[in-house]
Amino acid sequence: MAREKILVVDDEKDIGELIEYNLGKEGYRVITAYDGEEVLKRLRGDLPQLILLDIMLPGIDGLEVCRILKRDPRTSGIPIIMLTAKGEEADIVAGLELGADDYVTKPFKVRELLARVRTVLRRLSARVEERKVIKVGALGIDSTKHEVVLKGKPLELTSTEFNLLKCLASNPGRVFTRAQLLNKVWGEEKLVIDRTVDVHIRRLRQKLRSASSYIITVRGVGYKFVV
Repeated sequence: MAREKILVVDDEKDIGELIEYNLGKEGYRVITAYDGEEVLKRLRGDLPQLILLDIMLPGIDGLEVCRILKRDPRTSGIPIIMLTAKGEEADIVAGLELGADDYVTKPFKVRELLARVRTVLRRLSARVEERKVIKVGALGIDSTKHEVVLKGKPLELTSTEFNLLKCLASNPGRVFTRAQLLNKVWGEEKLVIDRTVDVHIRRLRQKLRSASSYIITVRGVGYKFVV
């Protein structure tokens, strides 16, 4: 049974208690906070393995809390799942660009939330040792050989297409904004725009053929790799 420690942050006590109860049933150790200042106080001690963070908090809001945590080397590696009201697309994008790992919109189904929690924690475990070879169905991505094969046959990808695919496939389920992909794949290059990502994703999907379904468009946000 899982024993990871999770910090739940929501100013609506009934929602916080609902999440705490269901995470507890799954075996997680749960601590709660109801505003941004309380979050920062709780993180002065032992750190959790995951934070569920509501955006609409009194005082220091969730986005500012996320910004503070991602700038602090001590807490920057803690994955964050944002809890947002439905329709707050701009806040979702802002949170992901600040470094949040995923988001769940309210009202949410408990099963969906638990699935997101498990996915993010599995991804965290995988980061401990960098994966050199990623295999999903008939698709194989070898970082050491800089090679992608589909059904045993190599695919001819450009360096940018390879790095884009590797970035997405190394973080299954994680939503990347276009800005995040530009930063991770193109780095300091200045003559690139958000549209550049869309063009390369389209070309990559064409080359992946049957495996193109792994790359999902998250409308208004960006892209993710789903197995």
